Amino acid sequence: MIPDTYSNKLRVRSCGLLIEDDKLLLVELMSPVTREWIWIPPGGGVEFGETLEEALIREFREETGLEISVDKQLHFEEIIEHPIHAIEFYFLVYKVSGTLKLGTDPEVKDEAQILRDLRYYSREDLKGVNAFPDFVKDDLWEIIRK
Repeated sequence: MIPDTYSNKLRVRSCGLLIEDDKLLLVELMSPVTREWIWIPPGGGVEFGETLEEALIREFREETGLEISVDKQLHFEEIIEHPIHAIEFYFLVYKVSGTLKLGTDPEVKDEAQILRDLRYYSREDLKGVNAFPDFVKDDLWEIIRK
């Protein structure tokens, strides 16, 4: 079940694009918008008084076990699908330390956890995956090569 904490309010999210060996790290989660399992870059909600960079470092650690450094912003996305309204900022990030392991979403109780898996995908592999937002499938690879 999708928690009501995401519904009927504006949610600001900070998300990280970690690319290693020409593969993008994604987490699989139950989408509060489509109510299906999707693959997205790690990240999450910005807390009051927290910068986008601070939120991204915290969320990345919670979801992946990795410590990261945050580079430049590459993309933003606005989602309005009643009852969800989110503004998402996507940053290029680099791994600093840690061991990759699936974490949890602390806003959700253990029995209703919305995170299910995490893995790296090549550009080619992404074509057959239910990944969001759409720009990670094509545009991202052109943006980072500039």
